[in-house]
Amino acid sequence: MISIKSEREIEAMEKSGALLAEVHHQLRDFIKPGITSWEIDQFVDNYITEHGGYPAQKGFEGYEYATCCSINDEICHGFPRKKTLKNGDLIKVDMCIDLDGAMSDSCWCYVVGESTPEIDRLMEVTRKALYLGIEQAQVGNRIGDIGHAIETYVEGEGFSVVRDFVGHGIGPTIHEDPAVPHYGIPGKGVRLKEGMVITIEPMVNTGTWKMKMDDNGWTARTQDGGLSCQYEHTLAITKEGPRILTSQGDQ
Repeated sequence: MISIKSEREIEAMEKSGALLAEVHHQLRDFIKPGITSWEIDQFVDNYITEHGGYPAQKGFEGYEYATCCSINDEICHGFPRKKTLKNGDLIKVDMCIDLDGAMSDSCWCYVVGESTPEIDRLMEVTRKALYLGIEQAQVGNRIGDIGHAIETYVEGEGFSVVRDFVGHGIGPTIHEDPAVPHYGIPGKGVRLKEGMVITIEPMVNTGTWKMKMDDNGWTARTQDGGLSCQYEHTLAITKEGPRILTSQGDQ
């Protein structure tokens, strides 16, 4: 069932999203060569709890960490670990925050140290794909309009869109209906209504979109070892247009 949020609920989720955005702002300076994704996870966990929130991924379906930290060819659900990050690593930090019962969810991508032209382009295309999808999140449009905008742009730039993991409704729990694929047919799928709150979170690969699972049962990575990138926002569908609840201000 798809839940419709009241203005009060959306405002509460926006406060949660503002805290989440601030965590990502802090990570811009925190992530550098020589640290570990375990340290990133501990930093995020502490920052959220010190500001009155709870890292909602912790305990969700048995997951043990405050973040998913997916590195290089890992698509999503990478476990934080104590292996040192090196110059040029591409890391996706995904987190959910529960602030007084209001949920928010956002993933952002970071380069450890110095980047490369290949990484810069992958990040640019993925980030633009996110916002092209958000532009389609209008009252009266359909889920397929979002996916089609993302898919056609990404594939036109020579990259691929992951099929196995999609966006979703959110609040009061992390994952709710509707599913929001990042591929699709325009004019098809669930019609968007005022008060729906969803995530859009394209995962874009340099090679094949196909994935394989690690033995831990959580972490997905590209079949061909190519790089994978992801950006995600939580947004509300409003009559004025999409309202990004996890906006970082400049992003």
